[in-house]
Amino acid sequence: MNSSLIRKAFKGITIKKLIFTVIGVLLSGVEISFNARAGLGNDPVGMLYDGLRAFLGLTQEQLSVATNLINIGLIVFVFFAGRHYVNIGTVICLVVYGFGVDLGSLLYEAFFPEQMTMMLRILAVVIGCLFLYTGLGMEIASDIGIDATSGFIMVVRDRMHWQYHTAKVVCDILSVVIGFLLGGKLGVVTVICAVINGPMIQLFTKLFQKIIG
Repeated sequence: MNSSLIRKAFKGITIKKLIFTVIGVLLSGVEISFNARAGLGNDPVGMLYDGLRAFLGLTQEQLSVATNLINIGLIVFVFFAGRHYVNIGTVICLVVYGFGVDLGSLLYEAFFPEQMTMMLRILAVVIGCLFLYTGLGMEIASDIGIDATSGFIMVVRDRMHWQYHTAKVVCDILSVVIGFLLGGKLGVVTVICAVINGPMIQLFTKLFQKIIG
């Protein structure tokens, strides 16, 4: 890689943006584990991850393996279809995301008992979704390269000339269908998230854009 490509890869990157991106990716990964463990259904992207996990015969503790496989495939697609979305932040997302999923499993086991009431399971899901909205909002607002699934959504948005929340809803529905066919856990959380995730992430992104400046 020559010096001009290196400068381009790191253009506009600040310590603040790097920190926001890393924290955002970790929170997004934690959310995947929280929703998967709560047993009320995965969020749409989580459905895709959980579906591949089930299809490959992996355990819940091996969920990060499935997430990494899907993310690598999506990054390759985004690289060719929307290369400007692939940056140093994308590499950070790929490296950190699986760790975030594993961290989420550890945190869930630490703070929630194995046999939980419905209220505690709902609480775990609410916390997980807030992590997702915060995490993706931080990633997108940092604008130094986004995670694989968000990159895919942005490519769809650009190609179809849609608002982000529209592209997000459509991609979420596709994730749910594919994940379900592969064996992912479908539940009430899946339906709710498919409807509200797009607008909520767009809202949190605007909030963090103001914070980052």
